[in-house]
Amino acid sequence: MTSYIEKYFDIQNNNTTISTEIRAGIATFLTMAYIIVVNPLILKDAGMPFHAVLFATVMVSCISSMLMGLVANLPFALAPGMGINAFFTYTLVGSGTPWQVALGAVCISGIIFMLLSSWGIREKIVAAIPLHLRYAVAAGIGLFLGFIGLKNAGVIISHPATLVTFGGMGIQQLLFACGLIVTGVLVYRKIKGALIIGIIATAALVWSTSHIYTLMGLNPFAALPSEYSAYPDTSLFLSFNIRDALSVSLIVPIFTLLFTDMFDSISTFVGVAEVGGFIDHKTGLPHNVGKALFIDGFATFISGIFGTSSATTYIESAAGVEEGGKTGLTAVVAGLLFLPFMWLSPLLSFIPSVATAPVLVLIGLFMMQPLSHINWKDISQSLPAFVTCLMIPLTYSITQGIVWGFLSYTFICLATGKFKELSPTLIIIDVFAGIALIV
Repeated sequence: MTSYIEKYFDIQNNNTTISTEIRAGIATFLTMAYIIVVNPLILKDAGMPFHAVLFATVMVSCISSMLMGLVANLPFALAPGMGINAFFTYTLVGSGTPWQVALGAVCISGIIFMLLSSWGIREKIVAAIPLHLRYAVAAGIGLFLGFIGLKNAGVIISHPATLVTFGGMGIQQLLFACGLIVTGVLVYRKIKGALIIGIIATAALVWSTSHIYTLMGLNPFAALPSEYSAYPDTSLFLSFNIRDALSVSLIVPIFTLLFTDMFDSISTFVGVAEVGGFIDHKTGLPHNVGKALFIDGFATFISGIFGTSSATTYIESAAGVEEGGKTGLTAVVAGLLFLPFMWLSPLLSFIPSVATAPVLVLIGLFMMQPLSHINWKDISQSLPAFVTCLMIPLTYSITQGIVWGFLSYTFICLATGKFKELSPTLIIIDVFAGIALIV
């Protein structure tokens, strides 16, 4: 068996060992394990059952990560994407689309992903989008996730005069602040699995404080479950509705799913490959990128099948690469480690939202980093980027941020005579953006 594994993953020629790959897979899993809890909590706001979304999250993460390793032989792990799940819940379903139809849209976008990847068009679409707009979209989604985290913790609440305001400093807000500091320190010290450890530590603090409230005769605000394991909930499997998703009103949302996942995937592939040193210097892209992109598209397709928002390749894969992972065995190990958690949904469902809120804020922080690459002195870059960042959280819609960002960039290029920067592909995207404002 050992010799077969070494031969299949070309272990020796990649100058690595099976033990190194296993250790790298564990490191990758620990850095992205938070999605097992966070994704069901976000999709729960879309009216989807927590236990069923957790099963879908685990299965999609396991299958897609293993396929990436077995087919593309790359140490890239996949799972439902942060940012995409926020779009699914708060923009797509939040605008009135039933979650079954939204899952159908995910399936459709996955099919389009696979076709575009097979035809080599996907990379061309990504190349047509100016870098500063890509950075702005990532940062805007980061602000959006941070906003949602503060809202879930009760730090921000609605107000009739100012729309939002500070929620006061009660016990819930204090616990959130403690969780944010603890998790932030873990990240600072580069502790493996810092985010998932932060969630567990904050949840334990919340449960302990609630128990003290009970002993004092006060109303508890959190409790441990009566049972800790159960059979997986498969109720969301095949619950998608593709027929109703094939409507004019969903053209722009499907395009947004495509757009967001494309940027996530390409940027992650290049970034992680740079860390690992497996870039094809002729193309500037990772080895086996065609197979990798196709698997990424397939992962999105099965996301809709199992009942979750689109899967994407995780930048946290870099943790495994830094541990020495160089082959697909790393991704296979990371994928397999997801499986046991499908039986722990009763325990994980009792993790309070205030315990995951610090992680949302920190993920938002991580997504702000690309803003440093924007030339803020060039108004043709800074204005569209600023509009994009501003519109995503304030309209509570990733689609609106993208639409206003693209259109403002196009109009400012026309007004300043930079016609050559407007490629035909970008003009087509602008047409979709214009439709989004009308529909």
